[in-house]
Amino acid sequence: MNPTWCPNPIGAGALVALALQGCSFAPPYHPPDPGPPPAKYKELGEWARAQPQDGEPRGTWWSLYHDPALDALEDKVKSANWSLKAAVARLQQARAQYRVARADLFPSLIADPSATRERYSPNAPRSLPGFSTMYDDFVAGADFSYEIDLWGRVRNEVAAARASRQASAADLASIELSLRAQLAEDYFNLRALDAERQLLDKTVIDYAKSLELTTSLFDGGAAALADVAQAQAQLDNARTQAADIRLQRAQAEHAIAVLVGENPSTFSLPANALPIDVTPPPIDPGLPSTLLERRPDVAEAERRVAAANAQIGEARAAYFPRFTLMAAGGVESTRISNLFSLPSSFWSLGPQVSLPLFEGGRLRAQTAQAKAAYDEQLADYRNTVLIAYQDVEDNLAALRQLQEESATDAAAVQATGTALDQAQQRYIAGIVTFLEVATAETAALQAQLAAVSIQARRMASSVLLVKALGGGWQSAALREQ
Repeated sequence: MNPTWCPNPIGAGALVALALQGCSFAPPYHPPDPGPPPAKYKELGEWARAQPQDGEPRGTWWSLYHDPALDALEDKVKSANWSLKAAVARLQQARAQYRVARADLFPSLIADPSATRERYSPNAPRSLPGFSTMYDDFVAGADFSYEIDLWGRVRNEVAAARASRQASAADLASIELSLRAQLAEDYFNLRALDAERQLLDKTVIDYAKSLELTTSLFDGGAAALADVAQAQAQLDNARTQAADIRLQRAQAEHAIAVLVGENPSTFSLPANALPIDVTPPPIDPGLPSTLLERRPDVAEAERRVAAANAQIGEARAAYFPRFTLMAAGGVESTRISNLFSLPSSFWSLGPQVSLPLFEGGRLRAQTAQAKAAYDEQLADYRNTVLIAYQDVEDNLAALRQLQEESATDAAAVQATGTALDQAQQRYIAGIVTFLEVATAETAALQAQLAAVSIQARRMASSVLLVKALGGGWQSAALREQ
């Protein structure tokens, strides 16, 4: 190995200078290059707003939706969600680990007083005739040690712990953002299910009236038995769909309960149908060049790279001697009466050197492992960057396309509604069979259900876009960690 990151100590003078300023075998760290950002988001097109909205909420991004029920649920996440509490505990562990590593920068002083009464064998070599074989030994001493960090081992350990602590802080922010976004997504899904249930309940009532009408026509000889069977099947299918929506609604409510830290058995939300004309709030995606500073997962990945870089320095420093200054002192006597007198004092002072001579390839393997860990974190970072751009592009495309789908499906709802009215009138007049009515009813119901689904997907995509943009988080927040 040929280290190029510190001077070669030659002679006592160089050793003293090196002890004062130290050196490091970690490669000089530069944040990894994520590549040039695109000039604009490809999927944005003409959908962007004319002026950036600097006044948009940053921390409480969910207030964009102006929904008091959602606000109340989001307020519970930070204090009640157990996954978030686990992430907070991991951050506290990382902070404590940093303090543990930083403690090695300072000397260690340990007091070791003792009081013993001992009897040794009269036949032992140290036994003297006429002297007692039992005695007391009182010691009041202290041990001092300090590692002179010539090669940067301790400083790189501290740097790695600091970067890991910051990565844990970014991980906490990322988990909180994901949980809050999941809660908002589940909430809008719940409201969409309420809208679908409302629609299906009305459909069941309408289909029951159709069955009643068809049965009356059959009893009067104006309709075939097949028409009655078809009307009954339509009604049963609608009831089945309504029951399935109730199942999905219950499961969505249970998921929300867990997110806000409550027991699903005692948690409930009142029905609140998502309006068919709801639109997601306008969201300014900003410039692609600022995206990476707004994503906590990208910041976490970069800090993991920095920690791995410092760990390379730790592994390389293991090749070189460790210099430790050792000292001990105190008083010792067989009697307490003269324990603290000058003749009872003792002391020792001197350096200790530890130099690996043969490790069976362990140090080389540890260095290779550290380099491979760095390469892994670097690859993870660059993949995280690509995923960040993908998330934004995906949801920009979804919002734009779903807006178009909403318009075309609205036309389909109107058209199928007209067709259903015409089919019902033609059936009552005896011009067509009930099959035409059933087909029109199915088409009308599917168009209305699709309209609700599109609105739910639009709201979900807007939430996911906010999440993809970092939810207002900024990388500057790591400076305080």
